[in-house]
Amino acid sequence: MDNITPASVGRLIRDARKQHGMTQNQLAEILKTSQSAIHRVESGTQNLSLEYINRIAEALESPIITQPGSGTMNYRIEGGHQLCGSIEVRSSKNAAVALLCACLINRGRTVLRGIAHIEEVNRILEVLTSIGVTYEWSDDERDLTLIRPAELNLDDMDVEAARRTRSVIMFLGPLMRFYDSFKLPYAGGCNLGARTVEPHLQVLRAFGLDVVATEGFYHCHVTDRTVKERHIVLTERGDTVTENALLAAAQTPGVTVLRNASPNYMVQDLCVFLCQLGVQIEGIGTTTLRIRGVEDIDVDVEYAPSEDPIEAMSLLTAAVVTKSELTITRCPIEFLEIELAILSEMGLDFELSPEYVSHNDFTRLVDVTVRPSQLRAVADKIHPMPFPGLNIDNLPFFAVIAAEAEGQTLIHDWCYENRAIHLLELGKLGADVQLLDPHRLIVRGPTRWRGRELICPPALRPAVCLLLAALAASGETTLRDVYMINRGYEDLPTRLGALGAKITVFHG
Repeated sequence: MDNITPASVGRLIRDARKQHGMTQNQLAEILKTSQSAIHRVESGTQNLSLEYINRIAEALESPIITQPGSGTMNYRIEGGHQLCGSIEVRSSKNAAVALLCACLINRGRTVLRGIAHIEEVNRILEVLTSIGVTYEWSDDERDLTLIRPAELNLDDMDVEAARRTRSVIMFLGPLMRFYDSFKLPYAGGCNLGARTVEPHLQVLRAFGLDVVATEGFYHCHVTDRTVKERHIVLTERGDTVTENALLAAAQTPGVTVLRNASPNYMVQDLCVFLCQLGVQIEGIGTTTLRIRGVEDIDVDVEYAPSEDPIEAMSLLTAAVVTKSELTITRCPIEFLEIELAILSEMGLDFELSPEYVSHNDFTRLVDVTVRPSQLRAVADKIHPMPFPGLNIDNLPFFAVIAAEAEGQTLIHDWCYENRAIHLLELGKLGADVQLLDPHRLIVRGPTRWRGRELICPPALRPAVCLLLAALAASGETTLRDVYMINRGYEDLPTRLGALGAKITVFHG
């Protein structure tokens, strides 16, 4: 029981309530309390007695706290059901974590609208609250208000939470403005092989940050705060590298020119947000950004991050693999055009609505209607590229789609050492998958998917691929320890269940 916190219990209660199809108000009525009290419980801002936890568990007909070692969340999927209807793409996971890190540079109130309740967000919030940032969810649990204290307490940082997310590396850019010396835990996240932080350190050296890695921490020292025009060429066009550079440049007076910057979706969201804080940025959506920083940022700001193209691709894949007619609404088309072009070449029947704009008044959206199709393998390999190429995080879904297509497809995942290996798990559900080397897979289709018991791999997108394939599999699939899926997707069983999928959540 030592590692159980109000925040972790609150998340379990929220998940159990949603799985039971109950609103906060309905649970409050059963417990003879207020909706705001339930909100505080679920957001982890209220200490709970064991007696009160047991009352909630009885109301939800669900064990909230299980014995040590038996409390992992699992999915039981009854496959073979077609999906129908429409489903809305939620806001971007990767934009959300960048914006949460960005709240550290703003002394005013930051309101983020439409933020998903996912484990990656929970980990960053745990780190932020441990150093003094306060936050509150709105009554409908969609909007998040954050307030940074005048002084952060870095010595109290929740190291365990920090080590469970790679996003904590984006604290480097914000913190170097306020502290001459500080330390950060090594970043974690998915197990995708060697993901060096050297590009982050290289770009931040241009702002005067010197980093020494020792004994599980990055020890950081700011050696130069000279106001000057900086011209920086990123040696790697990485998303989080570009975001770290933006967060440093936003707080640095004068002009910073970033070349070979990532123009990907989460970077564009961060740029638009920083502009609302008074930072001037030219070249949004290109590989050259010109940033004029602001020394002190104290702005009350409201911002709605754009929709997630990776979730959109996940839902498109669900339609393809279950041979369903499904409409996926609010798809950020700029970041799906290559994916849709490849799907068109494979023979997918789909239709796009007219474009409209996201709530951030910047990102272009469409609705995509997918129809059952006979797919064929593409002649060339499928491989990712930096934007505007096929998104690196969308590549794994093409392994599932290729397994539906007639013929042989080469999947080349040159970015990560381990991810292609994780996709071999599709073979346990019936796919014909051959690993050529740590980066290349051959997938032969079509596939007769069959259910079985699996353990989620330690990587978000391959784990979701197993869930999507299980939707099409004959029989029952048990997918154990789905924490990785919950890192990036909010309440996926309920949302897919509304379309006709049969997914049961259980603990043990």
